[in-house]
Amino acid sequence: VLVRLLAANPNNVAALMMQAHLHFLRGRDELAIDAFIRVLQLEPKNEEATYWLGRVYYQLNRFHAAVSQFKRVLQMDPKSYKAYDNLGLCYEGLNQEEEAIRHYLKALDLVHQDHPEYDWPYGNLANLLLKRDENEKALQLATEAARRNPSSARNFYLTGKALSRVAKTEEALEWLRRSIELDPGYPEPRYLLGQLYVKLGRKQDAERELQAFQEL
Repeated sequence: VLVRLLAANPNNVAALMMQAHLHFLRGRDELAIDAFIRVLQLEPKNEEATYWLGRVYYQLNRFHAAVSQFKRVLQMDPKSYKAYDNLGLCYEGLNQEEEAIRHYLKALDLVHQDHPEYDWPYGNLANLLLKRDENEKALQLATEAARRNPSSARNFYLTGKALSRVAKTEEALEWLRRSIELDPGYPEPRYLLGQLYVKLGRKQDAERELQAFQEL
């Protein structure tokens, strides 16, 4: 239907946006990029197209290109918490951890009260702090991410991981099992759960989880 519509009107921005999203969802990233760029040629200040172009670039590890797009979003909307959050991801991908933390914290400031449902910067910063062995801070952030979005397997995994780092093993087991319940196809909690069972001497449980991890 979109092909027919765009054949009749190649400058239909709404149709181009939908086409770009469909390309992205189907894994056709370069076609998605072309479609978003076409939208921006027609509407240079289209914030949604700019944001999603940055998202596609980020998915392809084209971090510098993604940074440029998210900065353009902030020029249009200085309170775009999603742009700050994604800039954090980009700088983390570029191994610029301090810049990543600065942008995650800005996203947290913007969502703390005004967007209580948005959990991503909490989880993203928790994940980075775990890499830096700042485990107590990571635990606070991961727990808040899970509180905000209790259906996210990742949030429960990150909390379980942080708990395991601060020697709260039994609590970690509960959070990791919940992560697996939420998403049985998520491999990371399986591996960590298996490792914790090994430490506890629960051989059969460890073998079960590590086998599941290998299959995934």
